[in-house]
Amino acid sequence: MSVKQDNQPDYKILILSQRPSKPGPLSASLTLGWRALLKIKYVPEQLFDVTVFPVIFLLMFTYLFGGAIAGSTGEYLDFVLPGILVMSVTMITMYTGMDLNKDIQKGIFDRFRTLPFWRPAALVGALLVDVVRYSFASAIMIALGYILGFSPDNGFGGLVVGVLLLLVFAFSLSWIWTFLGLIVRTEKALMGISMLLLFPLTFLSSVLVDTSTMPGWLQKVVDLNPITLVVDAVRGLTHGTVTSGQISVVLIVSLGLVVVFAPLTMYLYRNKK
Repeated sequence: MSVKQDNQPDYKILILSQRPSKPGPLSASLTLGWRALLKIKYVPEQLFDVTVFPVIFLLMFTYLFGGAIAGSTGEYLDFVLPGILVMSVTMITMYTGMDLNKDIQKGIFDRFRTLPFWRPAALVGALLVDVVRYSFASAIMIALGYILGFSPDNGFGGLVVGVLLLLVFAFSLSWIWTFLGLIVRTEKALMGISMLLLFPLTFLSSVLVDTSTMPGWLQKVVDLNPITLVVDAVRGLTHGTVTSGQISVVLIVSLGLVVVFAPLTMYLYRNKK
């Protein structure tokens, strides 16, 4: 019988026959997207703008201005809900760039660049999670609208298609703030720039009123506003008055934003020092 001595422990060494494979783009993007979801889990205050502000906007504009603008709050609710929906989702697109800027300031950005995975995954993952955030905000708005008596003429299906079109536009718009997040030095500066751009775009649009009631010169300006194009398309899908041209224009604008800002963002992301 052989006796193992105490000064000679029996170690088992694990030898891998091959190294783990490098994660693919999809796997890396989903992993970093899950990271973004966990940030929301541990800091649920991030959903404040997604949940509370849309509700405040809808209630405030419907009951403060509905009677004066449309003659009744019910008629104005049917008109304004698609507009408030677009405005709310558009306003929260800025948080994509703000989260990226925050990672840069904390040094997490530099850490990600040293890891052996597809570099754009950090951006793509964050953008995918933001689509979830936009969907959540849309669901809250629609649920509240139905409680208040909202009645889409094109049924629930048309409303869902309108939300999907809005999500496409919001995803493309997020690339602008991601691009700026790599350039601007601080998170507060980025928020200031975002507000400076978004407030004129959202309020000089057809979100709250019909553009036909505006002066001629102003109507021409407002009709060229991308937010107006999206609002008109979503409102048309909701009430069954949309044209194929309105949908095509929104898709073309969304594609244009991605074609321009996605490559610029990726270039800065790879070469930022």
